[in-house]
Amino acid sequence: MDPVSRRKFIAVGGGTSLAAFLAACGGGGSSSTMSSSTEEETKPTGNGESETEQFGEGDIGILNYALTLEYLETAFYEEVVKSGLFKGEELAVLKKFGAEEAQHVAALKGTVQKLGGKPAAMPKAEFPLKNAKSVAELAGTVENLGAAAYLGQAGNIESPEVLAAALSIHSVEARHAATLNTLLGLSITPDGAFGKPADVQTVLKSVEPFIVG
Repeated sequence: MDPVSRRKFIAVGGGTSLAAFLAACGGGGSSSTMSSSTEEETKPTGNGESETEQFGEGDIGILNYALTLEYLETAFYEEVVKSGLFKGEELAVLKKFGAEEAQHVAALKGTVQKLGGKPAAMPKAEFPLKNAKSVAELAGTVENLGAAAYLGQAGNIESPEVLAAALSIHSVEARHAATLNTLLGLSITPDGAFGKPADVQTVLKSVEPFIVG
């Protein structure tokens, strides 16, 4: 697979603003823009390919899509830890989250290789780290988006083993999101009793501003 680039993400869905990113996951209030039905998610794109086809075929494509998101989450937490904006218990929590995202990366890469595929390349990313409050809000948004992205692909995964692995990661992403939502004074369950999935195009539009190169 070609290295993931800003240009590739733009080609998928076009540019978007940080404000749109925050709104997409409920970090800025309403989460309605995240809504996407499983039926819509399973539809092929206009050229007959699945939405994750650019990342590989079948389950490998879905895993590489997830891997790309996990790369970004890991890079985000690494930058946050280095920023010096957090101390004490808050810093310890962010370090823990970052370490768990790094474990997700390792697990996804290993699974792709086990299936005979080539793991997606790590994209180069930059994040706006202006102050502790905005970074905490972005962390919450990132985690909510990650959970929604996994949920959006659950119905497309063919292998029961891959599905079980994806759901185990989804659970951790959701717990990260709930923790950060609590710290931010937001609802632990912003979508109510049932989580809302995010389709691939929505997710890629949301993370595109942070891809450089």
